[in-house]
Amino acid sequence: MKQEKTTKVRTQLDRSDWIEAAINVLADEGTDGLRVEVLAKNFGVTKGSFYWHFKDRQDLLMAVLETWKEGRIKDIIKQTTAQPGKEREQIYHVIQVYSLARNRKGIPIELAVRDWARRDPQAAAIVEEVDTSRLECTRKLFVACGLSEKEAKSRSLMLYAYVFGQSLMIYDHFDDNLGALRDWIADRIVLPTP
Repeated sequence: MKQEKTTKVRTQLDRSDWIEAAINVLADEGTDGLRVEVLAKNFGVTKGSFYWHFKDRQDLLMAVLETWKEGRIKDIIKQTTAQPGKEREQIYHVIQVYSLARNRKGIPIELAVRDWARRDPQAAAIVEEVDTSRLECTRKLFVACGLSEKEAKSRSLMLYAYVFGQSLMIYDHFDDNLGALRDWIADRIVLPTP
């Protein structure tokens, strides 16, 4: 009886596969964990496969930052797009979406990129661009609700300070009705309808 050889079929990796894997490592280990050898080993390929898609590790790091930036900006534009006259409801939506832990991996990635930005001017510039886009998108919603520029900027900053701050906290037992507490805070950020 002839024995058949079973060979593991290796999928063809593209640039986006490497970037996605790097983002996952970044979330778990930070930038120190982003080593070409480790990524290649995790894929079961040689480092040559990596160098087919990237000039060097720095090229991968910049691709990770660009991918993160594009995803975050695309997401905030999507979340803040409102039909005329529905801007107030859209602000509540933004607070709700970003206050809930809908993506358990999102916060570790956000934290890893922000930690990276503390030590790297290129990463800091990307984070500032994302933060500015986030603030600008919500500022526009507040202005459309009739607030002055100054008030809209203040409320936009308050919205993100709340959303990101509470995402870092563990406060499940702080109040018996966290949903009502979150709604009360959202009302203070948005301003009740006059």
